[in-house]
Amino acid sequence: MTHVRLPPLKSLLAFRHAAKSLSFKEASEHLNVTQAAISQQIKTLEYTLDMTLFERQTRQVALTIEGEQLYRYVEQAFDLLEQGVRTIVEDPNPTKLIISTLPSFASRWLVSRIGQFQAVEQSLNLYLIPGLQIARFQDQDLDLSIRFGQGQYDDLKSELLFEEFLIPICHPSLIDQSQPIKPQLAKLKIIEDTGPDMRATWSVLQQHIVDDSEQLPSYLKVSDATILIEALLSGQGISMMRFSLAYDLIKKGQLISPLPFYMKSTYHFYLVAPPSHFKYEKVQKFRKWLKQEVKEIQTSWEEYRDQTEGLKLIDSTEKH
Repeated sequence: MTHVRLPPLKSLLAFRHAAKSLSFKEASEHLNVTQAAISQQIKTLEYTLDMTLFERQTRQVALTIEGEQLYRYVEQAFDLLEQGVRTIVEDPNPTKLIISTLPSFASRWLVSRIGQFQAVEQSLNLYLIPGLQIARFQDQDLDLSIRFGQGQYDDLKSELLFEEFLIPICHPSLIDQSQPIKPQLAKLKIIEDTGPDMRATWSVLQQHIVDDSEQLPSYLKVSDATILIEALLSGQGISMMRFSLAYDLIKKGQLISPLPFYMKSTYHFYLVAPPSHFKYEKVQKFRKWLKQEVKEIQTSWEEYRDQTEGLKLIDSTEKH
């Protein structure tokens, strides 16, 4: 197929509106330019194509046969272009908000608070998709993802929601606070979260409980923090845990942190979506609400850090 050099888009747009209304004046008003500018764009188009598109009359214009033929194609082309722009910019489902996130974050934090958002946005139907695997926007009808990772995702925009910290956790019934702590901890089983953010934590926990020559066995390994929480609540052992999932249980006295150290996670929580999704009104509303809510996590962390005597930040590369 022979390649045809297209005329300037601005000239085609001027032609479209002038041909539709058969009036240079109406076309100028629609495009918010002068009538002379429309006339100049039409002349440019006719010069480029080397043909006359309008018959100029005293008080009006009429399309030539070539002008009528071109108009049909120009109108279809601009309709398709506008449709394509709408597809990527406009929200196809403005009353439905579909969010993917980790099961642990959904069940232990988000679900108990989401009713506050729904009470304000009553016309918005909310769908939560929990999953350990990263949900792919191109594979499903997904608006927004709350991801736990390092914030770099191909072709997606990510915004830091909050930073995560890791602390040692166990059930309070396992520890007699009137007795030395470490000998009691050395008798506990380690419950190991196999998530990638936790890999460097287990040697650190071991070194804070027993001597280097000893090794505490990991009797239970889990891949979901929801299961980890249930195991800890039932007194099955000690583990390292994300502060965002632990702080409320600590406040309620259901869990305790028996050792005064913490680690900064290599993973944090992010809002993730294609850049155009962040322009959706429903996403903007949810984003604003969620960012306000997660301030509670940051505030709780600052209180915990300030109130825990001798609390020390441990780097996973340190030797103990």
